[in-house]
Amino acid sequence: MTKYNWGMIGTGWIAHEMADALNSVNGEIYAVADVNEKALRTFSSEKHIQHSYLNPDEMINDPNVDVIYIATPHNFHYGYIMKALEAGKHVFAEKAITVNAQQLNNVRKLAEEKGLIVTEGLTLLHMPLYKKIKGLIQSGKLGQIKLVQVNFGSLKDYDVRNRFFNKDLAGGALLDIGGYATAFARSFLKSQPVSVLTTVDYFETGVDEQSGIILKNLDDQLAVMALSMRAKQPKRGVISGTGGYIEISNYPRATRASITYTEDAHTETHDVITAGDESLALQYEVRDMQRYIEQGHDDGEFALSFDVMNILTNVRNQWGMKYPFDQIKSEQEEKYGVKL
Repeated sequence: MTKYNWGMIGTGWIAHEMADALNSVNGEIYAVADVNEKALRTFSSEKHIQHSYLNPDEMINDPNVDVIYIATPHNFHYGYIMKALEAGKHVFAEKAITVNAQQLNNVRKLAEEKGLIVTEGLTLLHMPLYKKIKGLIQSGKLGQIKLVQVNFGSLKDYDVRNRFFNKDLAGGALLDIGGYATAFARSFLKSQPVSVLTTVDYFETGVDEQSGIILKNLDDQLAVMALSMRAKQPKRGVISGTGGYIEISNYPRATRASITYTEDAHTETHDVITAGDESLALQYEVRDMQRYIEQGHDDGEFALSFDVMNILTNVRNQWGMKYPFDQIKSEQEEKYGVKL
């Protein structure tokens, strides 16, 4: 496999984990950028990174960089993605890849025009277990899939200054953890939902603290989701069909699934399937991203991210919850989503 030069934007906790994955897979990291000089120096030293930039734009325009990795708060993703694509770079952005469907549609158009790969950092799309699960479903052993249930609840420290509750940084459960739940649900629905029902409770800063979401498509399938930022829940997903159901714990980085077959209303048989290693989740992401670049397509991952973002945008529109930066005013902001 070709070795690619990655440039990282952001030095937060997930960037630390990604840096370890990149070093494990590629042996080195070409560059990192962060506007915080102290954090940048510490990160560069700890991760043995060759080049560091206080200005992310300079790194994006470094001709030696092949892939831009983005680990900033959600509201900065769009601007950096568009700049990277304009510079001819492939992009791997943490979730939520953008803050709304309009932004992601702009990303899609530019990536197609430039012939570049854009991928969202949703670990569950890369865990080996899911290939086995999808193969099992395709075999027909679970019958017709009728219902998907999925939860994600975090207990974030009560701190109105934290980015998780900051409306200026696209805080709230929907964009922070909702992408995982929605990607799980959409992965096991035959088609994009045409009906979305939802209700929400708000945190005092105006972001969504917890919500319930029901999706229905034209294939008579339902998905039921529960999200919370102030109530811990097991990361649990259940895929139910006419012939049985699959239970998956810790579904974002799952390595084990329990299967219950219900051939009739009175008997049950049980099975377990395993695959992958949770500690290698981000290495799977890196390897898949580099494989996408080599083969020239992403196995349909962007299309799934696009469906997910359309669902999240639909939900937020129903709530009437707007972020301060949702209204793009200037031509520069219209193009990149951030002031240049």
